[in-house]
Order: sequence, then C-alpha cells, then structure tokens
Amino acid sequence: MFGSRRPRVLAALCAALAVTMLASCSRTVNTADDATSGPDASRSGTKPNIVYVLTDDLAWNLVKYMPHVQEMQKKGTTFSNFFATDSLCCPSRTSILTGQYPHNTGVFTNSGDDGGYRAFLKNGNEKKTFGPALQRAGYRTGFMGKYLNGYQPGDKNGTGKPYVPSGWDEWDVAGEGYHEYDYELNENGKVVPYGKAPQDYLTDVLSKKATSFIGSSAEEKKKPFMLEVATFAPHGPYTPAPRDKDKFPGLKAPRTDAYDKATRNAPKWQRSLSPLTSKEKARIDRNFAKRVRSVQAVDAMIGQMEKTLEDKGLADDTYIVFGSDNGFHMGEHRLRTGKQTAYDTDVNVPLMVTGPDVPAGEKVSRLAENVDLNPTFLDLAGVDPPSTVDGRSLNDLMHGRAEEEWREAVLVEHHRAASRKGDPDAAPKNAGDPPTYAAMRTDDSLYVEYTDGEREFYDLDADPEQLDNRAASLTAEQRAALHRTLTALQRCKGAESCQDASRTGSDS
Repeated sequence: MFGSRRPRVLAALCAALAVTMLASCSRTVNTADDATSGPDASRSGTKPNIVYVLTDDLAWNLVKYMPHVQEMQKKGTTFSNFFATDSLCCPSRTSILTGQYPHNTGVFTNSGDDGGYRAFLKNGNEKKTFGPALQRAGYRTGFMGKYLNGYQPGDKNGTGKPYVPSGWDEWDVAGEGYHEYDYELNENGKVVPYGKAPQDYLTDVLSKKATSFIGSSAEEKKKPFMLEVATFAPHGPYTPAPRDKDKFPGLKAPRTDAYDKATRNAPKWQRSLSPLTSKEKARIDRNFAKRVRSVQAVDAMIGQMEKTLEDKGLADDTYIVFGSDNGFHMGEHRLRTGKQTAYDTDVNVPLMVTGPDVPAGEKVSRLAENVDLNPTFLDLAGVDPPSTVDGRSLNDLMHGRAEEEWREAVLVEHHRAASRKGDPDAAPKNAGDPPTYAAMRTDDSLYVEYTDGEREFYDLDADPEQLDNRAASLTAEQRAALHRTLTALQRCKGAESCQDASRTGSDS
C-alpha cells in the first residue's frame, strides 16, 4: 500500500508494515553543519556569487513555456522533489529567508496576528534572514521585487524615514506590485512611484535593476555578491509585458488525470465541490494562458542576467537558483483557481541550479524544502549555518555528491486565515478553502491532519494524482505512527531536531 520504489521513508512504520528496514530505523543523523565543510571553490578561486530568482505562484506546468529556465535544467541540476512549507506566499517566503518552519517563525498566513509582515517583525525574523549573515561574510547583498505580504515601501518602522532592513546593500522593493503598473519602490530608503508607461512594467524594471547590480558588482572584483530578485509574476491578475500580451492564442490549461475529478473519500471541505461548468473551464483556460504570458518577461530577465554575467566575466563564478514560493491548482480535484492545499499541485515547486561544478542535466530526487535555501546560500558562501535553522544545505546534492543520511519526510503547515480582507490570496467561496492542517509528504505518500478531525492519506505509487484518500483503510498502528511522526515534525527546532523527527517518528 505504501509503494515499493525505494526503502520506506517512515521508520516508525517499520513494525506496523512488516517491512525489513530495521537498519534504517537506527541510522545516525548528520546535521546541517556536518553536510559540508565550506564553499565549493569557484573557478577563479574566490567565493562564488549567488543569484536567486524567486517567482510568485509559479507551478511546474509553466516551466515548459520558459526557454531560459529549460536551458537551466540542461546546464544544471533540477530538484524534482522540492516542497514549500506552506502553499501560501508569506509563510513560504519567511521560511526561505530564515530557514525555519512556520511553527518556529510564527508566520502562518498573509495578515493578522499569525501572518504577514507584522508577524514577521514581531517574531524577530528579520535578523534571521540570510542577508545580514552574507553581508557579514563580505558579500555585497541585494534584494529586489516582492518582500512579504503587508510590507509597504513607505513603512518607517520607527526610523522616521522609509525603512531598509539591515543586511542589504541594495534594496529595491515594492508593496502592491501585482498589477505590474502603478506601484512604488523603496529604492534604498527613497520611495519612487512608477506609472502606466510600458517602461514601468515591474518585471522589466527589476530586470534592469538586477543587471545594473551585477554590472556594478563586477567593478568591485574583490567582493562577491548575493542578489535575490523576487518577481510578482505570475501571481494574479497575471499581467503580461506589452510585447507578450498576444502570445499563445487559444492556449488551454493542462487536462491532467486530476482535472475536474472528485477526490474519492474526500475530506469534508471538498465534498460540496460540483463539477466544473463550461464557463469555469473557459475561465481557467484564459487564466492559464495569462499566466504563461506573464512569465515570458521573467524568463527574459533570466536570459538578460545570464548575458550580463557572461559579458562581465562572472558566469563561471556565479550560481543561479530559480524557484517559486508555492504552486497553483487550476481545476484539479474540482478545485477552482488557487492554492493553499497540501497536494503536489500546490506544494511541489520547481528548483533549478546552475553554477560552478554543478553537473549538467542532473535530477535530484531527495526530499528538499524551502527551509533548505537559507543554509544552502550560507554554505556556498563558506558560512556555517546556525543550529537554529530547520533546513539543511543542498550544497552536496546540487554538486552530485551523495548524502547518505537525509530526511525522509517534509512538513507542510497551513492556517486558514481568520480574515480575507486585503489578502490577494483569499480563496473564492467556491474554490475549496481547506481548514487549518498539518501535512507530511514523503517519497511515496502524503498524510494530512485537519483541525476538524478529518484525515487524508495517499499512496503515491498507486495514486500519483492524489485522488484516492485511503486514510480510512489505515490500521490503528499505521495511523498512530503517522501521527507521531507528524507531531514530531511540528515540534522540531533546528536542523538536527527536524532531521531526527523526519525519520524516527519520535514524539519527544
């Protein structure tokens, strides 16, 4: 029932499932600090540069329309089992910045007491981000685009002037940039308005600023740089650049096996979902085509940054990392357009890496998560990740080196927002909006516990589209073992603790 691709991932199920894996139940755990002793030397022998492109709501089904990202797959390494800690913008981005799960950052939603920029600040997360650590390590640091939900360029945070967080040498960050026009940027402490002219298109503005940052960094030859460019695309309303608005006419959303299919033994929050109407299908198709058009500028930006790195002689010394904060569903499980579920459509997101000694055309199937990015960036820079991060460096895996001891489950944590007001990710009433839940994704299964008592379990070998909820068929022992492991993950703090929780099923 739990599949047979490789040794089972939940050591606590060994006895209950009568699987011969006793040796794996007692293996020694490596911590993030033990993963590697320092940075991979760039070809010039200096510390490597890092460029991180983070997109908003980009799902795997958009990658085929992005030629520069596809080229990254050919030139570098792709993580096929990379997951978000929550399929929602602010908690996911907080996990990326800090390397911690939502239960350790205190950011579970986009607004209110348990979410958004206010909760991020209240819980002391700003000092945990990778920016200050890399700056202390001698890096020139830059952040551009979208920061966190609720952030506004004019925020002063008690400083008396537009606030720039510590740790960033270049800060060009927007608040409400979803429409790509009529927005403001905090440009290093000065609020600059942009209008409706074609040259004000936000993704293109970020592209110009990013290439300028790379060019000016090249002049400081003794100083490596780290740049994060966080686009608002392809988040709704999916505004394309003017040059792309007529591309892909007639394009339709993918009709996967889960499209317009009801989940068997569905949890209560899904049972009222009706089949998609022809009007809803047409709307989903229009939105998918808009999403494809909106990522063309993102892809062009990547190509422009690659060209600039090449022209400046920095390409051989620079890692480029491409990813997304969460995925997106469009008709799967009869769910209307949105996210926030624990299904792979929403939490399994792209991650591609190119750079010094990264093998070409490789795929890594180890379970990775966005909490791993903070320690990865620090590790590449030769900085030991602090013991407080919950993730582990992907340095060895992205360079084709084996990790004998690795996690066997990743955690997804989601709170249903108490308020929908002002939340750009609020689910429409008929979209399917799950209650608060915690979920555990392993190599071959998905297990979800909702606060209303509902449970989901999917055997991914037999049911990769996650359409047959088999929670009711689990034995009492299996349910108890899954619950113990999930509970341990929800309580873990630090890489060693979270690694142990993902494998032993300990409830301590």
